[in-house]
Amino acid sequence: MRESISKIQAMEILDSRGNPTVEVYLELEDGTAVVSRVPSGASTGAHEAVELRDNDPSRYGGKGVSLAVKNVNEVIAPAFMGLPVTDQRAMDQRLVELDGDPQKARLGANAILGVSLAILQAGAKVHNQPLYRYIGGLGAQLLPVPLLNVLNGGAHADNNVDIQEFMLVPVGAATFREAMRMAQETYQMLKKILQEKNLRTAVGDEGGFAPDLKSNREALDLLLLAMERAGLKPGQDMVLALDVAATEIKQDEGYIFEGTLKTGTELIDYYHQLIRDYPIISIEDGLAEDDWDHWQLLTERLGDQVQLVGDDLFVTNTQRIQRGIEEGCSNAVLIKLNQIGTVSETLDAIRMTHQAGWNAIVSHRSGETEDTTIADLAVAVNGGQIKTGAPARGERIAKYNRLLTIEHNDPGLEYAGWEAFRR
Repeated sequence: MRESISKIQAMEILDSRGNPTVEVYLELEDGTAVVSRVPSGASTGAHEAVELRDNDPSRYGGKGVSLAVKNVNEVIAPAFMGLPVTDQRAMDQRLVELDGDPQKARLGANAILGVSLAILQAGAKVHNQPLYRYIGGLGAQLLPVPLLNVLNGGAHADNNVDIQEFMLVPVGAATFREAMRMAQETYQMLKKILQEKNLRTAVGDEGGFAPDLKSNREALDLLLLAMERAGLKPGQDMVLALDVAATEIKQDEGYIFEGTLKTGTELIDYYHQLIRDYPIISIEDGLAEDDWDHWQLLTERLGDQVQLVGDDLFVTNTQRIQRGIEEGCSNAVLIKLNQIGTVSETLDAIRMTHQAGWNAIVSHRSGETEDTTIADLAVAVNGGQIKTGAPARGERIAKYNRLLTIEHNDPGLEYAGWEAFRR
């Protein structure tokens, strides 16, 4: 059959941080060929699917992925020869069973995801459909609001800022194209302001600037100033989002934040004051990945005022998402393909999130490639939001350019705007 797999071949390539990752080439009987590339995270949750590394200090400081590549070529490929790519769920289930470990530690989530993504792309080609339409069918209707990480701290930058990501959110735009223009102009204005203040404009892993600042509030003030100088109205044209990555600052007795030890409750008080003082629409990972009690308190206190996103808390895992729903922890889930390892499991996580009335934000990783699958995924599931870095660096821009292309080619799609945060 023309849609049957005739070749699967993996190789070791480099991600945007210069670390090894997995690329998978898949070819069908009729000669159709696709390539998928797997991202890699920096601040990874303990409950994520396992990214298999060689741990051989003689190669790439132990970060090589030759074992994952070998698993694709010698274990997965022989098991998939001759199978059709048009049943994604069956293929993904076969991958899960082939590994057999709950966190995909045997073959590696990076090996499994590379094949799952390649099967997805090949299926779209067989059906002669753009990827977002193949995944979402006629139901795909929304272009997502970008959450653009333009100031970096935490694990994403070598500076003295605790919050990992400060993001611009152009909710007031009428189109995705306009949203990107607004964001780019604000980003460039932010660079000018930093230069005026003799602050460094070197960028972090995701393209955001990483200056040494006195406090998190100083970062927020700079963003408001950049918006205003770009001719935008904060709180109307553009708002802000934060990723605290609180697991990174968690100690046994509390959280080390702005040089002091804070309890979970004190951290919630801090966020409460921030959203009073600034136009913040979303806070991601405001508490650590296993601090369920404080997550519940955070949601009780702030859940009706702001989007509260679980990333390390949920790791795109339906079991953890279900617990969050039952216990009232957060009201949104960050969606990362490589946290769970297959396309089907990712779609299940999105479906569960939406059924609970929560938001699902499709996200990149800090270690990215040119692969643009997440742009199509965000449109396909009507997620309404996407996180894929600053309007800078080729691996980030690739996703934005893909969304610009989708919008250009499919004028029937609507930009989500404010409605993305009103689910």
